Amino acid sequence: MKLVTVAEMRALEAAAVEAGVSLAQLMEEAGLAVAQEAWMLLGTLEGRRITVLAGPGNNGGDGLVAARHLADWGAEVAVVLPLGSNDAARVQELRDREVPIVEGAGQEELDALLPMADLVIDALLGIGRARPLAQSEPMGMALERLAAARSGFTPPKVLAVDVPSGMDADSGAVDPLTVAPDLTVTFGLPKVGMYQSPASAIVGRVQVIDIGIPKGAMEGVALELLTSRWAKGSLPERPEGANKGTFGRLLVVGGCERYPGAPRLAATGAYRAGAGLVTVACPRPIQAMVSAGLAEATWLPLPGAEDGGLQDEAAIALRPEWRAFEAAVFGPGMGNTPHTQALTWAVLPDMAEDLARGAVIDADALNALAVMPGAAERIPANVVLTPHPGEMARLMGTTVAEIQARRLDAARQGAARFGCTVVLKGAHTVVAAPDGRAALSPFANPLLATAGCGDVLAGMIGAYLAQGLEPYDAARLGVYLHAAAGESLREEYGEAGLLAGEVATRLPRVVREIGAS
Repeated sequence: MKLVTVAEMRALEAAAVEAGVSLAQLMEEAGLAVAQEAWMLLGTLEGRRITVLAGPGNNGGDGLVAARHLADWGAEVAVVLPLGSNDAARVQELRDREVPIVEGAGQEELDALLPMADLVIDALLGIGRARPLAQSEPMGMALERLAAARSGFTPPKVLAVDVPSGMDADSGAVDPLTVAPDLTVTFGLPKVGMYQSPASAIVGRVQVIDIGIPKGAMEGVALELLTSRWAKGSLPERPEGANKGTFGRLLVVGGCERYPGAPRLAATGAYRAGAGLVTVACPRPIQAMVSAGLAEATWLPLPGAEDGGLQDEAAIALRPEWRAFEAAVFGPGMGNTPHTQALTWAVLPDMAEDLARGAVIDADALNALAVMPGAAERIPANVVLTPHPGEMARLMGTTVAEIQARRLDAARQGAARFGCTVVLKGAHTVVAAPDGRAALSPFANPLLATAGCGDVLAGMIGAYLAQGLEPYDAARLGVYLHAAAGESLREEYGEAGLLAGEVATRLPRVVREIGAS
């Protein structure tokens, strides 16, 4: 499913006008759809009281159209215009129907209408919202009194028009006065902010309405929401006559005395994602510790450094080995040391030349890239970078707060800068390709916020690379299935208590369920 930014939605609306659909027609279609969804939300309109909170702009115009239809269909409709309206003609249509209209309502008027309503339609602010709300101002007061009504004994249902008022349609930021609706009726395509935190937790059920945007114009939208249907069609084939070589050979390079479990988790994730053969290259001194929990892997012991990690000379030992593998995962548990930095610098050309299907660069190898001069020119194009927000901030030379405030833009900019696929982990993980394509995970799950889950994800993406998927596709599939496994476990565990290895263990069941759906 495709998603749009505010700028893209404006362009789509302009394309509709250029194709012969007037803005008035778009508003009529939107308002009619809101009225129909309100009817379905209530089940019946006879005797039902509906209050429409309408702002002065286009979003308010949609609300006025909805109010007209609902009044015609027998509902008891009242309209509140906290800042008046720029649409005198539609206001007059309501007056002609004897619909009560309250302009500049104060607390007393709002408290007389909102708690008594069966449904409140929030049409105050749409995707063009550009300033914070204040409780002392008319629209802020309207939302504050709506929130009070929602906390009452018989709270009204709330339907938001396009987006809940106060939600940033691009970033997902939410004003403190925003009221969470039961249903958001959005037009054309869903807005990207609906699938970013914190907005994703408050938008309620999202209903997407076609209002006449040309299909050809929507084909150019480069952002998508990952779905189970897409994942089902992207799973690598598993022919009955296969052998382990059919499903790819993956090399996992990482580990140190402080983080011996990371390469093991990556290898486990890779095997659970269907890799045929996984070899772990780790410091010789910790091999026994790592191998104790991973009987299925083969091993490539490498020289250890005095700090417990890999020596930079390990690049020499690795050089003749790369070509034996289709793909690699480089970095889990490696440790943020000068040796890691030197080793990462040394192996990048070997990855580019010798790995047929690419590599995942994760964890401390990302921190090495962040301090590496000319990293963008040295990173192979078939690499997938998998930073969490802190690692992304170091890669981009900014702060975690800045990354989190513009996650989609940050991922796209990182992919363009480094010329490869970037997976920005976190709630609603973002996958971005260097050509501008991007995808969002539909999931935000605190259960997955635990050590080692990123290692499992890196191994999964590496496995899909080894099985022949292109880097962007491997990253999207790994992200979706990793999160889907987390959602499956959330049904059993709740919000906390997960061990990262359990995600890998649950993965085959989730893949089977998606494949059978």
